[in-house]
Order: sequence, then structure tokens, then C-alpha cells
Amino acid sequence: MGTKIISFIKKETILCISLLLAIISAFFVHPDSGYANYVDWHTLMLLFSLMAVMAGLQRLGVFRKIGITLLSHTKNTRQLALILVFLPFFFSMLITNDVALITFVPFAVIVLKLAHMEILLVPIVILQTVAANLGSMLTPMGNPQNLYLFSQSKMSLADFLGLMLPYTVVSALCLFIIIFFFKKKRIDIIDMENDCNISGRLVFMYLILFSICLLCVMDILDVKILTAITIIFLILFDRKIFISIDYSLLGTFIGFFIFIGNMGRLPQFHSFIENLIIGNEAPVSILASQVISNVPSALLLSGFTDNWNALIIGTNLGGLGTLIASMASLISYKQIARNYPGKRKVYLIWFTITNIIMLSILFAIYLFLNK
Repeated sequence: MGTKIISFIKKETILCISLLLAIISAFFVHPDSGYANYVDWHTLMLLFSLMAVMAGLQRLGVFRKIGITLLSHTKNTRQLALILVFLPFFFSMLITNDVALITFVPFAVIVLKLAHMEILLVPIVILQTVAANLGSMLTPMGNPQNLYLFSQSKMSLADFLGLMLPYTVVSALCLFIIIFFFKKKRIDIIDMENDCNISGRLVFMYLILFSICLLCVMDILDVKILTAITIIFLILFDRKIFISIDYSLLGTFIGFFIFIGNMGRLPQFHSFIENLIIGNEAPVSILASQVISNVPSALLLSGFTDNWNALIIGTNLGGLGTLIASMASLISYKQIARNYPGKRKVYLIWFTITNIIMLSILFAIYLFLNK
């Protein structure tokens, strides 16, 4: 029993921390009717629906099929790197950074083996991870903190895209320049067996459901209607997806909502955090992300400032840096650690160097744009 508990804590560390903080805060602010207003149900219901859609499309092999189709035209190592890196970059804008990495990192491992180019494994996976975290910056549905902050800020979709576009463009340019320095070596055309058993009818229905999600993101449709449609759809057509949804992420949100709500009702604590963050939203959120990752940082700091632009930029840039700055980065590391344990050290070294360089460039862009 004790072993199972320890294993669960290791696997769901952030969830456990959020729930522990919620419980501790309850000793200072005893549960009352005010607790009901803490939780942002709009974000949670929208996040649930988006996760269901992405889990369904991933299970059907849609993203892998697209990748195989693109790779069929690959002639050299530079083209191979471009495709493998920019697949998660662009897909993360719609399917979230973690789903992009879950899909395309194992895919890259298989491709590099078939191409006899495992020497590129570490740099490609590092760039895929950076690309997924950077590409996801652009849209509200790119990552959980964006979805939450977009909902809280009440800004329009156009304003959000405009805010993050300069950083996304610079990120794409940097990735392209890095890949340009890859040695251009001819490779045999990669012939991957397409074992994706795709149901066109089910894919079409998931795409319709995704379109409904976008209507909620744009605040055209009530999220309660979306959630009801999602649950009914899964019950009728794809019940297995219920077990694929990341409920621990939803639980993490709830834990931090309770903690933030309670701490906000303590004048001294609220004043301390407010004085710390006001005017320094971006650097504080970047630093906080290095320690507790960017999703909890967004949840925690959002209760003490209404400078949404700086907070959105800071928590997105904060996904770069340490391995836990963005929890999605752990997905790639686990793939390397499990399949290539001898490469863990070199992976961590170059991962950290690459992230620090990219973070420095993008933070310099932030300072330039906000002089």
C-alpha cells in the first residue's frame, strides 16, 4: 500500500502539491459558501472537452497519418529534421503541447531508426520539445494555462493571437536557423507502414466536436452545452476515451483554485504577493515556472494581478528553462530515459542549454516590445 502511494505521489507530484496546499489553506479559511466561487468551471469544462477531442483523434491515428504522409517526400536529414520539429510546433497550436509530444516524439524515434539516423535522436527530440512549448504559445487552446488566462482576461481571440504572434514568429525563425546548421545528408525515402485504422466517420464527428469547442473559445456558445454534447457523444460513440482524459490536470486546477481563493482572503498574504508581482508579472511568472511549472504559476499569480498580457507572456516564456518549467517537457524526457537510458545526461545538458538560449532571446524580445 505504501509503495503504491509513493508511486502515485511521484507520478502526480503537482496534483498532490495542489491538493496539499488546498487542505493547508482550509485551516486558515474554514470551508464556507465562498468556496463555491473559487473554481473556474468554464475553463475546466472547456479543458475537459478539448482533452476528449484530442484523445479521440490521437487514438484514431490522425496525427500520425499526417506525419507519415509528409515524411514520404523526405530526401535528406535537413528536411527530415524540419518535418519532425515543425510537426509538434504547428500541431501544438490546436492539440496542446503535451498531446503533440505524446504523438510525435515516439513517432520521431521510429522514423530515425528506420532512416538509420539515431545520431540525431537527442537534438531532434530536444527541438521537438522546445517547438511544442513554443508553438502552443500562439493559441488559447495550445496549453492549459493559456486556456485559463484567456478565459479570465476576457480578451478577444484576435487580441490573444496578436499578443503572442511576435514570439511565435521569432521562435519559428530560431528553430529554422538551428535546423539549417544540420549537416545535409541524403537519406533513403522512409517507407513507413501505415497501420492507422482510421474511421472517417468518427474523425469527421470529432472534427465537428472540435469546431464546437472553438465556438466556446470564442465565447459564441455556452460551455455547458459543449460539455453535455461531449459527454453524450463519448457515451454513444467512443466510451474508451473517458479513461484517456487527464483527470489529474483537472484535479490540479481545482486544488490551486481553492488555495488561491483562500489565500486571497488573507489580507497579509494577498498584500505580500501583490506587492511582489505588480509591475513584474512577466519575470516573476518566468521564475516561478522554473520551480513549480507554468500551469500552477499561471493559476497562482492570476489571483493577484490583472495585467493579463504580461502574465500570459510570462507563463508561456516560463515554459522554457528547467525540465519542469513545462510539464509537457517531461513527456520527451521519459521517452529518452526509458528507451535510451545512456543518453539521459547528454539530453539534460543540451536540453537546458537550448532552453536557456531560447528563453533569453524571447525575453529580450519582450523587453524590446515593452520599453
